[in-house]
Amino acid sequence: MKSGKTLFLIEVAVFTALALLLDILPFLSFKVWAMGGSVSFAMIPVFVVAFRWGLKGGLLSGFLWGILQVATGTAYILHPIQGLLDYLVAFTVIGFAGIFARRIQQAVKEGHTKTYLSYITAGAFIGSALRFLAHYIAGIVFFGSAVEGQPAWLYSLLYNGSYMLPSFILSTLIIFFLFHKQPRILLRAS
Repeated sequence: MKSGKTLFLIEVAVFTALALLLDILPFLSFKVWAMGGSVSFAMIPVFVVAFRWGLKGGLLSGFLWGILQVATGTAYILHPIQGLLDYLVAFTVIGFAGIFARRIQQAVKEGHTKTYLSYITAGAFIGSALRFLAHYIAGIVFFGSAVEGQPAWLYSLLYNGSYMLPSFILSTLIIFFLFHKQPRILLRAS
């Protein structure tokens, strides 16, 4: 096996495990939502993989994180399709942040700080927005309205938005700080 493939597999495994750890440790996430939503740092490792390895790495890391949540029993599943949407789809699509990986790496090599920080923000937004969309659809279809008289679409919007927006902001700020101080982390040995 080539050393590049080995490094890819090791990084995906380590960062995926870190995502799960950041999600389940109670002092590293704010789990105040009844049905599984939480504000945490857990998307950051998936974003790192996506920005270093592109779509392939990001999608694989997100997918594995969703699988690990189901395997460890931390998933909140009421129906198989809801579980598919809330865990496999929602966490996999975070990896779409990797669509900007080449542009980010090029901007780092050229020393264009504002450019790579802009692409990082766009990637984190796309990954977070797609994750939100998967949770939102699952919420409308499978949970309905938990508040009498409130439409399911509104409840799902408020519930999922209440933790996804802060998670996006928190993740983006931390990624900014991490990569602004050490932009070479974004470059990989291939």
